[in-house]
Amino acid sequence: MKATTKRKTAARGASARQSSNRQKVRRLSMFDRFLRTLPLAEAEIQRIFNWIAIGTFLVILFFVARYFGLGAIVHNQYAELAAKAGFVVTRVETSGMERVDQLKVYDIVLAEKDRAMPLVDLEKIRSDLMQYGWIKDVRVSRRLPDTLVVEIIERKPAAIWNQGGKQTLIDEAGVVLQNVPVGSVGGLMILNGENANKQAVMLAELLDEAPSLKPQIVAASWIGNRRWDLTFKTGETVALPEGEKPATKALIDFARMDGVSRLLGQDMIYFDLRDPDRAYIRKKPKEEPKPVKDDSAKKDEGRSDGDTAKIGSDEKA
Repeated sequence: MKATTKRKTAARGASARQSSNRQKVRRLSMFDRFLRTLPLAEAEIQRIFNWIAIGTFLVILFFVARYFGLGAIVHNQYAELAAKAGFVVTRVETSGMERVDQLKVYDIVLAEKDRAMPLVDLEKIRSDLMQYGWIKDVRVSRRLPDTLVVEIIERKPAAIWNQGGKQTLIDEAGVVLQNVPVGSVGGLMILNGENANKQAVMLAELLDEAPSLKPQIVAASWIGNRRWDLTFKTGETVALPEGEKPATKALIDFARMDGVSRLLGQDMIYFDLRDPDRAYIRKKPKEEPKPVKDDSAKKDEGRSDGDTAKIGSDEKA
């Protein structure tokens, strides 16, 4: 009886151990299984986790310091030490200024004089300078220990925008540069019409398709905010159709016809190319001949009177 009891107890213990082992196997997490698949030793895995913990701590420390303004305090202390060491703006060098108002540039740049180099906000200086229309691009840099360098790239005037009797210089992109007196700037193409400056790039691309005509065009009018009229040195006007492709084709065809038949400089003043199937041409109005006064009778009459007077005086003599 006792033996039977012992056997039952042993069986129960074995069964319990097996159940416990099964539970341990079942309790193995997915993360543990993932770690077991890595081709790394346990020490290497532990080292990686240590670095992750250190990095997380540093990130938290950075945000805490930023929240309490500790970064600014450290930066100011650093700038103060740099200033004591002689890293202070005492000189400003500029280049590339021809048309830019130099006084405006110096007002912005010289405001940084006697400032510690680490405290100079280069991006703000650049942003302030870019507000002026003549400046296309600018580069601001430090030349240690004491020089601030400003390199300016200016915009180049490419045309005159005429709107409402006011003339304005614009560059090749249509950016407004400055107002100019009417007739004060010669040799530049004149763009007429509202928003004509915003079409300057499109016009340049259009004229590049007809290089033989481009030097002869002195003005372009943006009509109805949809198409161009071109005016030539010899006084003719060419009306182009609406749309980039139709206008390009019409201008190329006109350049070809002018090369063959010499349309410009003749007795035509207007070419309407808006109809894709035919062109309409307007000739110069014929001038009526002006009547010429015949003064020969008066001259003869005057001459006779003179002769008579002379004769009379001779007779008297």
